[in-house]
Amino acid sequence: MKPCDVAVVGAGMVGAALALALAREGFEVAVIEPRAPKPWNAQDEIDLRVVALAPSSVELFTRLNVWHEIAAARASAYRRMRVWDALAPGKLDFDAADEGRAALGWIVENRLIQWMLWQALQRDARITLHCPATVVATEATAERRTLTLDDGSIIHAKLTVAADGADSALRAMSGIITHDRDYGQRAIVAHVATQRAHESTAWQRFLPGATIAFLPLADGRSSIVWSVPEAESVRVLALDDDAFCAELGTALDFRLGRVIATTPRASFPLRLKLAQRYLAPRFALIGDAAHAVHPLAGQGVNLGLRDVEELRNVLVEARDAKRDFAVESVLRRYERRRRSDNTLSAQAFDAIQRVFGSDAMPVAALRGAGLSVVDKIGPLKLAFARHAAGRA
Repeated sequence: MKPCDVAVVGAGMVGAALALALAREGFEVAVIEPRAPKPWNAQDEIDLRVVALAPSSVELFTRLNVWHEIAAARASAYRRMRVWDALAPGKLDFDAADEGRAALGWIVENRLIQWMLWQALQRDARITLHCPATVVATEATAERRTLTLDDGSIIHAKLTVAADGADSALRAMSGIITHDRDYGQRAIVAHVATQRAHESTAWQRFLPGATIAFLPLADGRSSIVWSVPEAESVRVLALDDDAFCAELGTALDFRLGRVIATTPRASFPLRLKLAQRYLAPRFALIGDAAHAVHPLAGQGVNLGLRDVEELRNVLVEARDAKRDFAVESVLRRYERRRRSDNTLSAQAFDAIQRVFGSDAMPVAALRGAGLSVVDKIGPLKLAFARHAAGRA
């Protein structure tokens, strides 16, 4: 098989974005993916899994020539964010107008993004798609990494990038271990209709041992993410629709009035998983394969897309300087820059979850005061907003 510059294993949002970004820079890219995404249709119900794209992520998708299609299909800008605590006074409000921006971010369904990226992969002459295909073995030499696929074919790449998710098989094959934490919680997701309009606002309330978020959808409904302890999730998932809607309204303190309708619910476990290193010989981790974080701040995909930006920049800079872009000395710059930011972000989300997950009144009083302090100190509040937007 003809050698390629970069093999990307995994064509989810982060892996596909990296493949496109490198192909646009002139790299020959092989993409290995077990299954093609299900086609997206405007007539289909909105996917229960949605992502809050930061402006930095939208800028990347714009450069990859996929954002116009995504936005035209179904995307909902949110212009404000309201955060408050159920046990203590104090709130934190963000408004895009404070930064002179049109939006803080955009709520988009995962399946829509994946489908548009997949279409773009198929159109790019510098990208070779191997699908359905799975890597069953890998071996590195001084000049390349060899991937053996389940159909017996072989791929030779100067660099291999694992973008195959939090349970990355390629990461395990490469001997990279992770630091894990099970939060003992599940995130319950559904789309709901409310008495009052969502006001293009993301609403988030901290409850004793739980968090509720309402994210604005393009059709006027809200996507809810309700993080609750495992045992509580069993009870909540078993509720009939009327009881579920009633409890949701109470959880959000009826900020949008009563919840009047819901889709069927789904749930997924909440875990932290951080790779102890991002590199092996001619190999790098990216996205959830490197860092799966608590969805509290909705930053998981955005962190992965920042990985894309950094890795692309490092590889292009080395190639243009006539250097071998896949040697450890080059890849170390990517690891140093991204591992620091990803680890700090993950630890921050983890700390927030611990502090706001406590129902002890002294802790609640402190966190309520903390929200008020951040909300009233302009530079500090701006720093929070800029980090969430990918501009810190």
